Amino acid sequence: MLCVVSPAKTLDYESQVPTEKFSQPKFVVEAEELIKELRKLNAADVAKLMKLSEKLATLNEMRFHEWNTDHVLPAARQAVFAFKGDVYTGMDPYVFNEKEVDLANKHLRILSGLYGLLKPMDLIHPYRLEMGTKFANAKGANLYEFWGEKITDAINADLEAGGHSHFVNLASNEYFKSVKKKNLARPMIEVDFLDWKTDKYKIISFYAKKARGMMAAYIIKNDLTNPEDLMQFDTAGYGYCPERSTEDKYIFTRKQ
Repeated sequence: MLCVVSPAKTLDYESQVPTEKFSQPKFVVEAEELIKELRKLNAADVAKLMKLSEKLATLNEMRFHEWNTDHVLPAARQAVFAFKGDVYTGMDPYVFNEKEVDLANKHLRILSGLYGLLKPMDLIHPYRLEMGTKFANAKGANLYEFWGEKITDAINADLEAGGHSHFVNLASNEYFKSVKKKNLARPMIEVDFLDWKTDKYKIISFYAKKARGMMAAYIIKNDLTNPEDLMQFDTAGYGYCPERSTEDKYIFTRKQ
């Protein structure tokens, strides 16, 4: 099965990467189109567009101008090691062995506002461009219009090439809106993680994000192909809840 996660706002270009393997992003031409338009913005424009502090806006204005189409080490970094957020803390790719690094490229894709769709080992330059940013561009009023069908087509191509029977959505709503789920070539499974709080189960963002990363790692490390095997996920105390689940939506709960 093939799963998809969101990227992270925080980046890490300093920690030692445990592998020398890398691949090239598929949509460098499209990323360059966006970068050329983003370079027209000054720091104040970036701050307003992305609702950032002056310091972060200045940093990202600099990143746009330093970005280039040559994706080589060490200036660029493998995406799964470049992103540093709750999903990636839960996934903990730094413990992957060489076999699991290869399985990550087989089973995992990362949605991106700038790069569209990334394999874990795809090299990327530092950037910040959330998918939900209302950035008017030559192809439309926002990034969803910019990417159109391209992300879905790329996912379908990877589903076919990898012989995957199912697609698992572990991404946030903001990012998954870039996928035309009605056009997916394989059945899709959605996943939610609920934690017990104040006498009921609810989605707690911090825990849910980490759990998405943990499930991605579970799929990778076990080389999962059968959706029923996904129900055995029990990392960090979560368990499959058949009473709340449906054929295409799996609910995992935790009471601790």
